[in-house]
Amino acid sequence: MNSIREGENELSLLGTKTEYRQDYAPEVLEAFTNKHQENDYWVRFDCPEFTGLCPITGQPDFATIHINYIPDVKMVESKSLKLYLFSFRNHGAFHEDCVNIIMKDLIHLMQPRYIEVWGDFSPRGGISIVPFCNYGRPGTRYEQLAERRLESYR
Repeated sequence: MNSIREGENELSLLGTKTEYRQDYAPEVLEAFTNKHQENDYWVRFDCPEFTGLCPITGQPDFATIHINYIPDVKMVESKSLKLYLFSFRNHGAFHEDCVNIIMKDLIHLMQPRYIEVWGDFSPRGGISIVPFCNYGRPGTRYEQLAERRLESYR
């Protein structure tokens, strides 16, 4: 019971009324301390209800966003991630921009050992787009992991 309370001071969104932002809002992201920093392990988020807007036409884009990461000291809190991804709803950005922005914001928040983000965007005009980006901490074995994963991507 005590170990659960230790992380409560790090988070402000859990247990409060949910406020949905109407445009891109990286400031809603929150992190908490990883209690298993000695271990390498994967954390995966699948977000099947991602929406954004085409920056040219204003038409809606729909996607499943996949986020895999190997945490270090900090981890992203899932409610804040949900609110952050929702903040793209009225934001105009190309598919490739969305996945890179998401990855960079999560790197800034957590400084993970490794992270990858890809979007499985629904077809529009007969073409689906599936952008992938990743990052491994420079100078570590995670940098080589990033290179291998990028080279073997689909």
